[in-house]
Amino acid sequence: MIMIDRSRRLAEPLRWGRREKAGAAVVAALVLAVVGLAVFAFTGSSSRSGAGCIEVTFASTLGGANLHACGRRARELCASPQSNPGAAAEGALRAACRHAGLPYGP
Repeated sequence: MIMIDRSRRLAEPLRWGRREKAGAAVVAALVLAVVGLAVFAFTGSSSRSGAGCIEVTFASTLGGANLHACGRRARELCASPQSNPGAAAEGALRAACRHAGLPYGP
C-alpha cells in the first residue's frame, strides 16, 4: 500500500541536499536583486532641477500640480510670481527660485 511508513516519513525533518541548498540560494539572490532594483527605481529621481531650473509642486484644483521651468521661463516665473498664484501661495515658488539662484518678485 501507499500509506506504509508514511507516519515515519512525515515525522522526520526534511533533508536538504546540495541541489536544494543551491536552488534556495538562487531564489534568495533573485528576490534580493528584484527588491534592490525596485528600491533604486523608486528612490532615483530623473527630474531633478539643474542649474537655472525651478521645479515646484503645489496644490491645484485637481490635486497636486508640478511646475518645471528652465532658463528664460524660470526667470520670468520668479520675477512675476503673481502670474502663477498657486505656486506662490505656500512659498514653494520662492524657495525654488532661491535654490536656483534667481531673484524673486518685482
